Amino acid sequence: MSPPLIETRHLSKHFGGVQAVRNIDFSLSEGELRCLIGPNGAGKSTLYNLLAGALRPSSGEILLQGRQVAGWKPYQAARAGVARTFQIPKPYRHLCVIENVALSALLHARSISAARAQAHAILADVGLADYAEATVGVLTVGLLKRLEVARALALQPKLVLFDEIMAGLTPAEVRSMTDLVAMLPARGITVVWVEHVLYAIMKTVPRVMVLNRGELIADGAPDAVARDAAVIKAYLGEDPKFA
Repeated sequence: MSPPLIETRHLSKHFGGVQAVRNIDFSLSEGELRCLIGPNGAGKSTLYNLLAGALRPSSGEILLQGRQVAGWKPYQAARAGVARTFQIPKPYRHLCVIENVALSALLHARSISAARAQAHAILADVGLADYAEATVGVLTVGLLKRLEVARALALQPKLVLFDEIMAGLTPAEVRSMTDLVAMLPARGITVVWVEHVLYAIMKTVPRVMVLNRGELIADGAPDAVARDAAVIKAYLGEDPKFA
């Protein structure tokens, strides 16, 4: 039996006396789609930073296809097939749309022309084909989010970490983006998806993980997680009162 694509074992990160992530154990297989949710300050961004090499764990393990990678650098993560997006898009504003995507594609492409060809195909996938030569400054929030996704996919990832790619989108844009993410596992891309727009994910993802105060408090089917007492307490408090 092949090992999981990505696995963590007792993964922890503290900043001084603050335990941001505590003993996280999870694994994902190739082509799996998993959502990661939790209240603000739950540790989601810290976990992403550990997986993507932006932070070194205080303790624990990260394994990519059975290989220990905890403490690797972001460029090593990208070369190994781990891509991510950011809550606030960070495009190269002096480059046009296709140049932004082609720059990511150059990680594997053998020439600039090959990178641009790959970028054109990805822009078509994410609905940005008509903006290929546009400057980044003319893009709306929704289009910038699509550009973030395109740049991540251009790295030809095995694992992609999406970080709130629905924030600021219209309902129509949310539906379109949800459809885009849902089709990625069929291409063999494993997806972890941090999202606060819960209605967009609860009927899309087969499994949801919930972080609270750095701990993984639930991991299961969306309906079961939504009924979980610990999850309800994390989001609503000890004694929620409704008007």
